[in-house]
Amino acid sequence: MSMTAAATAPSNVLTLASVKEGQVLPELSVNVTATTVILGALASRDWRPMHHDRDFAINRNGTRDIFMNTPNLAAWFERYITDWTGPRGRVGKMRFRMKDSIFPNDTMVFRGSVKNVVTDSVSCGWAEVHVSVSVGERLCTDCIARVALPTSATDNPWQRRGERWKP
Repeated sequence: MSMTAAATAPSNVLTLASVKEGQVLPELSVNVTATTVILGALASRDWRPMHHDRDFAINRNGTRDIFMNTPNLAAWFERYITDWTGPRGRVGKMRFRMKDSIFPNDTMVFRGSVKNVVTDSVSCGWAEVHVSVSVGERLCTDCIARVALPTSATDNPWQRRGERWKP
């Protein structure tokens, strides 16, 4: 017995039709630990001491503590977005500006909303999502992402290649 694509589609597929401009994404709060900062830096092969050596960060960099690096934060943005989209959501482009540092013992709060929903010339569905991460009242980073979403329950943006993938 063979299984069809529809039979194997995940049950939590978010499709383009269910996404509307102005839609607010669920908030995500993450308690940051030294391990969060250090493992993120190591996973991205960032050996610079301000991301793992507290003494260096404080005494040589003049910061409060070690702090999260750019690739680590990019991974958190992608996680936040794909938690919302489910497994078929595919980030095509992401641009963000870090405005303040994130340290151990901070609680990062991710908030997002949909700014635009379109279908391109090759029938790929796209949502433009604006995301911010704050710690308390401090806006630490804002992000704009272009995310491919299935146009039907059987569509899968991860299967798009070449001319069918235009992020």
